[in-house]
Amino acid sequence: MTNSNTSTTWTDKIEESIIAVLLGVMTIMTFANVVARYVFNSNIFYALELTVFLFAWLVLLGASYAVKKTLHLGVDAIVNSVSQRSKRTLGLIVVAVCLAYALLLLKGAWDYWAPYANLPPTEGRWFPAGFVEKYRGQGWYETQDIPVPFFMTWLEGVFNDGDAYEKMPKVVPYLVLPLSMMLLVYRFVQAGLRVWRGEQDMLIVSHEAEDEVAAAAEKLKDVD
Repeated sequence: MTNSNTSTTWTDKIEESIIAVLLGVMTIMTFANVVARYVFNSNIFYALELTVFLFAWLVLLGASYAVKKTLHLGVDAIVNSVSQRSKRTLGLIVVAVCLAYALLLLKGAWDYWAPYANLPPTEGRWFPAGFVEKYRGQGWYETQDIPVPFFMTWLEGVFNDGDAYEKMPKVVPYLVLPLSMMLLVYRFVQAGLRVWRGEQDMLIVSHEAEDEVAAAAEKLKDVD
């Protein structure tokens, strides 16, 4: 029985490529801004804000991918000390708790992003109880420094009544909130089904990682 999903699919490649591109653009942008500042005494004025948003996309999308590949760290001392049947029960309990948490995050993410897309947030403090009937659209809200790329000018007609944006609208960078939380919910559902079918025991990295570290340490001793 395995604790990780090792199969590689086309969705894996897409997610890995997006994460790699985000990390690469962050690195290039930060490096370019350092060069501009210390070599040319200049500054890429939108570099800091763009890097912050890219980092948010990287972390939030990476969280759901890590659930998919059981890459999150955790403590497995209790799980490894019980029977196989108890492992499954504990695994299902953990999935239920994580799924409930992800659903709460999804509600909060939608309620935060929806006004920027001129969409209604949900009613209810903890769980959605319908959509708010009267709300104020905030599609005209812009980021502080990030310019609007030429291929995003169509957003003006959709979210800003045709008025031109001076900076990128917030609806774009904050889209990662509901998107990543929907993915997180989906991944927890997938993980729960795998635990139910007995295909994996836990949602975290197992003690196999410790074995790899111990093996690497032994190799280093042999080299010395």
